[in-house]
Amino acid sequence: MQNRIIKIISEVKNDPSLIEKANNTSDIINELGVDSLELLNVILKVEDEFNIEIDFDEFDMDYLRSIDTFCKYLSELNKDECMNLKG
Repeated sequence: MQNRIIKIISEVKNDPSLIEKANNTSDIINELGVDSLELLNVILKVEDEFNIEIDFDEFDMDYLRSIDTFCKYLSELNKDECMNLKG
């Protein structure tokens, strides 16, 4: 999942070098330089890629402190989506 997130960020920023530079501990905002408009595009692409819905009202910017943290958030969100489908 981490590699897919890095690839999405690289595509949105139109910076292929991020695929080599970014790692699981990279801060999405401060290290990778994702601005607010790019962040919206990243989130929309992530929603499409993983077939999930991110609620902007409940989204915490702390989830962007690292690729790993964002992936953990997405994994939890995905579990919740699956539970809602079963329920």
